[in-house]
Amino acid sequence: MGARLGYAVMAILLVVYTAFLGHRGIFLLQQGTPVTVGLGAAVLVLPGLALWFLWHSTRFARRAGLLARQLEAEGGLPVDDLPRTPSGRIEKAAADASFERYRAETEANPGEWRTWFRLAVAYHDARDTPRARRAMQHAIALHAGERAGTASGPAGAASADG
Repeated sequence: MGARLGYAVMAILLVVYTAFLGHRGIFLLQQGTPVTVGLGAAVLVLPGLALWFLWHSTRFARRAGLLARQLEAEGGLPVDDLPRTPSGRIEKAAADASFERYRAETEANPGEWRTWFRLAVAYHDARDTPRARRAMQHAIALHAGERAGTASGPAGAASADG
């Protein structure tokens, strides 16, 4: 629950900040000089980008959470029993061994969203966030295809943007 609260607080702060930026951008546009109009237009791009990023990230997190809840209900979530360093990080050797197991599982059954979800967790444990995100996006695409009653291949995973 702490992560959700932190995300909500950061989202609220981002929305407040974008509102402030939007107000400043409009103020600059109203000044009417070529320089302030140019700056105002440039400033107004930032709130749009920030809100797009917030929407995109929230949608990804909600979809990944849906998969996690479904996998938990099925008893298929990976067990978090890897040894940790004194700082709380997962030991690299243990994460690598776990990753190899989930990679082999995914290679054996590449059309199953559950294996891709577990692979995404293994990538995250191995501190490879970009690949973890791509694997989770693939799991989301496969799950969406399963719910729609169609098979989704790798091309579908590349277009499923969380």
